[in-house]
Amino acid sequence: MRDIAVFSGTAHPELAAEICAHLGVPLHPARVSRFANDCLEVQLQANCRERDVFLIQPLSPPVQEHLVELLLMVDAARGASAGRITVVLPHYAYARSDKKDAPRISIGGRLVADLLTSAGADRVLAMTLHSPQVHGFFSVPVDHLHALRELSGHFRRYDLTNAVVVSPDLGNAKEAAAFARMLGTPVAAGAKQRFSDDRVKISTVIGDVTDRDVIVLDDEIAKGSTVIELMSHLRERQARSIRLACTHGLFSSGALARLSAQEGVLEIVCTNTVPIPAEKRVPKLEVLSVAPALAEAMRRIHNGESVSALFG
Repeated sequence: MRDIAVFSGTAHPELAAEICAHLGVPLHPARVSRFANDCLEVQLQANCRERDVFLIQPLSPPVQEHLVELLLMVDAARGASAGRITVVLPHYAYARSDKKDAPRISIGGRLVADLLTSAGADRVLAMTLHSPQVHGFFSVPVDHLHALRELSGHFRRYDLTNAVVVSPDLGNAKEAAAFARMLGTPVAAGAKQRFSDDRVKISTVIGDVTDRDVIVLDDEIAKGSTVIELMSHLRERQARSIRLACTHGLFSSGALARLSAQEGVLEIVCTNTVPIPAEKRVPKLEVLSVAPALAEAMRRIHNGESVSALFG
């Protein structure tokens, strides 16, 4: 592919390298340095002039560090006269801050979208945003991918005769229903109330899960509080087995170990939108790659082809 330049920040260079391998283009180097006063500086070490520039950077922990790094990459590309700048956001962490649900609270999802646009981003390629309205926070075009195809391909290997897809809450029920249609299974959902970042209450599970093989689907799992609360209800209703699936496997504060130790959990499946260090991984974890999907979307953006056709 000519006239394309791909760069990666420090958040997930392994994913960027895999994307470039699928595209058949080099991953150009970017130098990130730190001044004595702790300020970051970024230099894109390849020609950007009038080229289609893609900057790959998930907002994974440390989120603020990687966000500033990405903003500086966008600014550097704009200053280098890039023809078009596409920010590839495999994980948009601030998407969870998408509404004003308390007095005098910030809406980080919209603010960070404004920052990326002000820095010079012409387009955004995102994967599984926390909620649909986040798409509208951006004043530039957004191509919104999901990982349901990758996840469904994995679960089709099993006997799904007695399976049911369960969403931890009603907010994710639409995505869970789409996933269930892909697998040919019924769908159920938890009725959840959140009190704080790590304290939730699920009052009941809507749908039939008794003596069924449950696939719990969420967009991301961080501490795992919601999923653990949900699983207690699934066990009360005598679910036969439990498999956990998500797009963004953040697994903070020892979540992987806690989840894998839960009674009835056979498997934990996520994608590689964020890096999962080797020391965090457990035998029950399966990580699927979204690099082919992101690479194909980038190819279509570059060639002016339909991205939505990927999900046809």
